[in-house]
Amino acid sequence: MSAIPKLSNAEVIQQKPASRERSSLLEGLIYLLPSILLFGVFLFYPMLRTLYLSLFITDSQGVPIRFIGVDNFVNLLSNPNFLQSMKATFLFVLYTVPIGIIIALFLALIANEKLKGIGFFRTMFSSTMGMSVAASSVIWMFMYNPAIGIINKVLNTVGVQGVQWLLDPKFSLIAVSISTIWMNVGFTFLILLGGLQNIDEKLYENAQIAGVSYWYQLRKITIPMLSPTLFFIITVSFINAFQTFGQIDILTKGGPTDSTNVIVYSIYKDAFINYNVGSASAQAVILFFCILLLTVLQFKLGERKVHYQ
Repeated sequence: MSAIPKLSNAEVIQQKPASRERSSLLEGLIYLLPSILLFGVFLFYPMLRTLYLSLFITDSQGVPIRFIGVDNFVNLLSNPNFLQSMKATFLFVLYTVPIGIIIALFLALIANEKLKGIGFFRTMFSSTMGMSVAASSVIWMFMYNPAIGIINKVLNTVGVQGVQWLLDPKFSLIAVSISTIWMNVGFTFLILLGGLQNIDEKLYENAQIAGVSYWYQLRKITIPMLSPTLFFIITVSFINAFQTFGQIDILTKGGPTDSTNVIVYSIYKDAFINYNVGSASAQAVILFFCILLLTVLQFKLGERKVHYQ
């Protein structure tokens, strides 16, 4: 019988870390398996399926019939209705994101002051988080009503003629944007308030000893130290604005004359009303790449100005 070769001590030492590394990798994969399965079923598969369907003409059930390549994308880019929906989407983002963040920051700065009873105002400022999009939209629908709405009643009281807020193409997108800002300001306010309360108080104490003004503290201490939170809020707000659907569906149904027909609502109409799943999938792919490009630009350009403690 041949002798069994014996491993040297150095070879045994080398094998033990390798085996431990493999077991750690296996253990990590086991822990990640539920998340991987959920992401695969509810994120990666729908995304790949959407990309696949965007290259086909489909029947009313969404079953691919004929491969047409990028024709769906070419047709969309020459379709005035789709171009109008892209315009409405970008205008909606422009109206809601900057103004919403500025209002939330203003409220957070006020609520961060150490004043008696400030907890009540913190609760009021963040209360919109507790309301669903559907409930909030119904409230705003009654407020915008040209006959019984409180907004037109107030305008009539001061001698201004009432406005057809949701029926006039000149005002409909602005009206939906105002309601959206109100819905989102609570979440944005709460995140910014948390960021303000994490700033080291010693920075403000040193500034007060130096005798600098409040506005100087705001520009040189508060905004720079709050920049990571602002960067997060700006990124999330842009993504959410591009994906807006609920308030559009309840308040205007994309009208009047497609003035509020943002791209997500256009996708919904093509897929579930017109049963043109191929075109809807192509629009979803375009929306995905628009959000991806905007997010990459934010990380490339915006993160340079983020000050991490």
